Amino acid sequence: MSFDEKLYHLIDEALREDVGDGDHSALSCIPADAKGKAVLKIKQDGVLAGLDVARKIFLYKEPGAVFTSYKNDGDDMSNGEKAFDVEASVHTILQCERLVLNCMQRMSGIATLTKKYTDLLKGYKTRLLDTRKTTPNFRLLEKEAVRIGGGVNHRFGLYDMIMLKDNHIDYCGSLENAIERAAAYVAEKKPGLKIEVETRNLDEVKRVVAVGKGKVLRIMLDNFTPAQIAEALPFTGKDFETEASGGINLDNIEDYAKTGVDFVSVGALIHQAKSLDLSLKAIPLY
Repeated sequence: MSFDEKLYHLIDEALREDVGDGDHSALSCIPADAKGKAVLKIKQDGVLAGLDVARKIFLYKEPGAVFTSYKNDGDDMSNGEKAFDVEASVHTILQCERLVLNCMQRMSGIATLTKKYTDLLKGYKTRLLDTRKTTPNFRLLEKEAVRIGGGVNHRFGLYDMIMLKDNHIDYCGSLENAIERAAAYVAEKKPGLKIEVETRNLDEVKRVVAVGKGKVLRIMLDNFTPAQIAEALPFTGKDFETEASGGINLDNIEDYAKTGVDFVSVGALIHQAKSLDLSLKAIPLY
């Protein structure tokens, strides 16, 4: 499915959850043919995200709506600015209002936090990854917000990359068994699917290097300190991508980047982000 197809499915489910058998607040007092205009007001500084999603929500609900943007996704935003106007049926505006705000507030908070991390990586080769620590059924937009904030999306789900984590390895009996079985599975079932292996210490790094060349794309260095990563990288050489994960935050991310690791993954980009303050205000057309 394309991004838009996934988004329209999300919109359908969200409106079904919110509207139910009808928006009775609007139905009780607003004529069905009433037209209106609304403006998205920015009430908190940060990075704007979700504007294009808002446009698609309104136009999906009402293809004849007129959506006028004043900013773009990824722009810095300041309290007092406006992001867009929309002209449509009043019922469309009122039904979409909370969905648009929930998406944009959440996405803007994630994009803002992501930019704080990516700003600290400027000048280094290390790139910032998100994780699967996302809100169920909202991953599409949380990961899009990371991308807007300057981060790189890791695998989207369990289907688009093999990641052999500690539990997989323990259930499989050994790291070597897990790699060999995963490589055979890829060759038979999913040619081209990439494999990443989580390691917990330097010995495991050496074992992946010994059996994984040509099979494993990336080695995750899980809960390694920067000093331990610096010790491990000479063993991985240029045959493997490397990813640092676990305990990485705004205070220490630059220490990890200084090691030369290819990627750092930070679950906090999504699960610790705070929604930003936005509001959609009516402008009656009479």
